Amino acid sequence: MVDITHKNTTLRVAIAEALVEVGTQDTITAINEGRVPKGDVFEMSKAAGLLGVKKTPELLPDCHPILIEYTGFDFSIEEKTIRIRCTVKAIYKTGVEVEAMHGASIAALNLYDMLKPLDKAIEIKTIRLVEKKGGKSDRSLPKAHLKAQVIICSDSVSSGQAQDSTGIALNELLKETGLEVHDVKVIADEHEQIRKAFSQAIEQETDLIIFSGGTGASPRDITTDVLDELIEKRLPGVEEAMRSYGQQRTPVAMFSRSVAGLVKQSIVLALPGSKSGALDSMAAVFPTVLHLVDVLKGKRHD
Repeated sequence: MVDITHKNTTLRVAIAEALVEVGTQDTITAINEGRVPKGDVFEMSKAAGLLGVKKTPELLPDCHPILIEYTGFDFSIEEKTIRIRCTVKAIYKTGVEVEAMHGASIAALNLYDMLKPLDKAIEIKTIRLVEKKGGKSDRSLPKAHLKAQVIICSDSVSSGQAQDSTGIALNELLKETGLEVHDVKVIADEHEQIRKAFSQAIEQETDLIIFSGGTGASPRDITTDVLDELIEKRLPGVEEAMRSYGQQRTPVAMFSRSVAGLVKQSIVLALPGSKSGALDSMAAVFPTVLHLVDVLKGKRHD
């Protein structure tokens, strides 16, 4: 199976469709009048489709077992075509598109099985995904050209005693999303250096400013304290999301003092100094946090 441990749990919705075409109008009449020998074709096909949704991970080896929280079927007749729609919902880390398509296909096969004694010309024409919701693909990135700056706060890296891997990883992530990224700036855990780096990024109208390091509990971890003095509006929900995501992966995430906030039209994040901690924090909120760029410019939330 594909590793989905890095993904966030969100509401996932998928709607799939299958089309079944019968050979004669007499078959449609038999359905409408309840004269199909094997019984109520729609109720039976709904039951079969429900089983199909539930058994998807048993039959398709790369599908994750998912706790399905809703499955619904709609049947409609358009001349000689029966349209089947299967809607599946779950709150999970991965989508339910295959489950919905499997449910629609099994319902279509059951229709075929029940109607074949009456009609030898039945065909299953189409099985397709109509719509999906949930996950990062739900929210498009702002259309504007965005600028980002990564600032590493580390005594050891700034003095040359250690190599920076966190900043490089963060910059690569930002570039993959299409942001214009400045070179990583490395500074010591010093009050004035943090303030200066912050002020320069604001003056350059940087949309996303990321500090990494200095968010722990040691005497030299002062990034959070300095940013507390500078941030105009805190974003506690973003902070909670980062800590909650980290806590699910390592218990020491509870010690993080990561902060998030706004200054003018810039988004400011302060992440842990470790590469894994920083990337976990980004996975929790990025790129969704970029939605704030439009909000800061006065655009509607939707």
